[in-house]
Amino acid sequence: MSDDEYALHVAARLDRLPYSRTAKHFVFLISIGAIFELYDLFMTAYIAPGLVKSGLFATSSLHFFGLSGVGFFVFCTFAGMFVGTIFFGFIADRAGRRAIFTVSLVWYSLATLIMAFQHTAGGIDLFRFIASIGLGLEQVTIDTFIPELVPPNARGRAFALYQFIEFLIVPVVALLGWLLVPRQPLGLDGWRWVAIIASVGALAAWWLRRALPESPRWLAMHGKRERAERIMRDIEASATRDLGRPLPPAQVPGTARVESQGRFVELLRPPHRKRLIVMSVFNLLAVIGFYGFSAWVPTLLIAKGVEITKSLQYAFIIAIANPFGPLLGLLIADRMEPKWQIVCAGIGIGGFMVLFAMQVSPVTVIVFGVLVTLSNNWLSFIFHSYQAEQFPTRLRGRAVGFVYGWGRASAAIVGLLIGFFLSVGGTPGVAAFMGVAMVLMILVIAVFGPRTLRRPLEEISR
Repeated sequence: MSDDEYALHVAARLDRLPYSRTAKHFVFLISIGAIFELYDLFMTAYIAPGLVKSGLFATSSLHFFGLSGVGFFVFCTFAGMFVGTIFFGFIADRAGRRAIFTVSLVWYSLATLIMAFQHTAGGIDLFRFIASIGLGLEQVTIDTFIPELVPPNARGRAFALYQFIEFLIVPVVALLGWLLVPRQPLGLDGWRWVAIIASVGALAAWWLRRALPESPRWLAMHGKRERAERIMRDIEASATRDLGRPLPPAQVPGTARVESQGRFVELLRPPHRKRLIVMSVFNLLAVIGFYGFSAWVPTLLIAKGVEITKSLQYAFIIAIANPFGPLLGLLIADRMEPKWQIVCAGIGIGGFMVLFAMQVSPVTVIVFGVLVTLSNNWLSFIFHSYQAEQFPTRLRGRAVGFVYGWGRASAAIVGLLIGFFLSVGGTPGVAAFMGVAMVLMILVIAVFGPRTLRRPLEEISR
């Protein structure tokens, strides 16, 4: 058969596979690396009080680009991710999905280790930026890889499982922040130990994830038929053992031309143009609710009058809820249209954040903090799946990198804006800012978001 026919044949063979132990194993291996992606993102929140305590940083600044403001530290985190996603996302389309995992995790690990031993705000900010470039590239590759390995009727559950495993690390980093940040084990600031653990953990994740195969879809599309066939046969044999019976025949669609090399300019044409715009705007707004809370929760608690040790303790209790959002999402992941899941999650984030800002007692502060967290986690697992499945395989890395990049750019500015709103309006000012963003996000997806539930990737992209 021709290369075009073979690429479609591989896609059909993958789509008819069951969501069995084999597919879940792939999701698990991908999630191992993602664990330290999320460790790093939440580390931003939990080491911020330690950076302030050390005298290197200030809690807030009226100057957007004050190097010693916590807001600028958060800015460097997301500015680096912006560069990694929007300028390097295309590498996953050219070099393959699996290869990028090695480069991105090693890059992140080395830069984070160097950051842990910096003694100036500028040095910390610089290596935070460099480390986050690798982190951004990792995020793009994860979102392109999972939908290419799991069948259409299980993409939601696969992303929910990935996020559940990933979010298991959040209580761990919160606990480390609570135990280490206020102290100086072996004479070294606690925040530095939290960063060192991130660096070592990322290298361990890279070693464990070497067992992942390359995407057969990507290989077939790039003419690497022999390698694609070898991987496909291994996957099919493993899935057959899982089922205990032969696999159903593949339903290959009608012949069509399959292009292996995508160009960014294609994304500016229908039907991709509208989706590119919608998901870029979505990402600009969504991170205001997600990272506006998760990256600032200990600092927001301090602004409410909670002292640093108690703030980190409350943040740890709130963080325990993180894995339960995706776990609850498993119940509806492939039953409810993804765009409406995003709408419901946005309503929860905005509403519960406003209520969180109004609380004064520790119990109600924690309760509404948990509800904001669960809503954020629901949004997180469903939007990662939703945006990746809207674009064709040859362009998926570029497209996800581009739309995701605007989210990272927004998060960089949001870090500065929240520091500003916190200084002039306190936690209620931050809550109002997040609430408005959630209303706009809901409108964009409800009106313009496409339907994708249980549709094959090739059908959605056409």
